[in-house]
Amino acid sequence: MGRYVALLRGINVGGKNQVPMAELRAAFEDDGFDAVESYIQSGNVVFETDRARRRLEGDVEEIMERDFGIPVVVVVRSHRQLCNVVRTAPDGFGRSPETFHSDVVFLKSPLTPARALAALDRREGVDEAWAGTGVVYFRRRSAERTRSRLSRIAGRPEYAHMTIRNWNTTTTLLAMLDAR
Repeated sequence: MGRYVALLRGINVGGKNQVPMAELRAAFEDDGFDAVESYIQSGNVVFETDRARRRLEGDVEEIMERDFGIPVVVVVRSHRQLCNVVRTAPDGFGRSPETFHSDVVFLKSPLTPARALAALDRREGVDEAWAGTGVVYFRRRSAERTRSRLSRIAGRPEYAHMTIRNWNTTTTLLAMLDAR
């Protein structure tokens, strides 16, 4: 049985698209997913399944539309893929939270890291970004985070194929998968 994390973009943010985590877990279980756990209120679900990996994003998007009436972007990563995201992060990435806010931009096909990186507007001296496998690593100086241009990505067409998680959430989700 494969271990996965589903990253749902746009639920429980700013009072919109409210989905209680107990109901979200129940919807996953009712759809046949096993060992379902959620992490924080922003749409992170760890689960197990024998289903083909290529079907999972569509299956979860269908659950969200059918059970909650909310069309959302869903990015699914296997345990192995998430392990690779953490293992291959740029040197020092996420290790100095007092200096840098570090985020992982998870990409959904057909968006490539090169195209996502090109779409990210960066302010010199504040923002840095690196392409990874299926992700872009983005960090901004904590002292100047209000000057960061990361939020501008929401106005770009590429945003329809991505979701962003901070480094702490990313590593916590990996630990949850590791513990299984």
